[in-house]
Amino acid sequence: MSDPQVDTFAATLSTWRPEFLALRAMLAETELTEALKWRKPCWTHGGRNIVIFQPFQDLCALLFFKGRLLADSHGLLREQGDNTRSALRLEFRCLADVDAAAGALGDLVAGAIRVEAAGLAVEKPPAPDPADYPEELHARLEASPGLRDAFERLTPGRRRGYLLYFTAAKRSATRTQRIERMQDRIMDGLGMHD
Repeated sequence: MSDPQVDTFAATLSTWRPEFLALRAMLAETELTEALKWRKPCWTHGGRNIVIFQPFQDLCALLFFKGRLLADSHGLLREQGDNTRSALRLEFRCLADVDAAAGALGDLVAGAIRVEAAGLAVEKPPAPDPADYPEELHARLEASPGLRDAFERLTPGRRRGYLLYFTAAKRSATRTQRIERMQDRIMDGLGMHD
């Protein structure tokens, strides 16, 4: 059954509309339920997120939330970025790409449903090691015990997110500025994207 919000999304999609409509039709043939989440079409099974549509400038994609756990016999799944742990995506640059992936898409959806039914999850990474903190963060945490306590209370994923952001800066001054800008969020127990 189609979701009216996804109908609206499709009607306002300026690029990738033919590809989206073809993918949507394929996914309608599966056991998945369609919904709009995070302002994008998402398909679920038993209330669990399976796959979401992602329109980009040079491609569109279907991101499988637990793609890392799927058997990809067709070799089509790609990493979204260097720091992605579990999600993998099918990428499309034209309608012919969508048509070519039809069989693989069905296999991947069936596999994703099996993964959810089995309760499988991608292994969580260990908490970030303080030895990997940048010098500037060590200095700030040393100068502010309250900030240190707040940072250590964050979930490992939130700490990792901050560390990726801080260490991506090449210059020490930029790392220091980033730490200062995020200090209030850390004190409030929030992650980078909360």
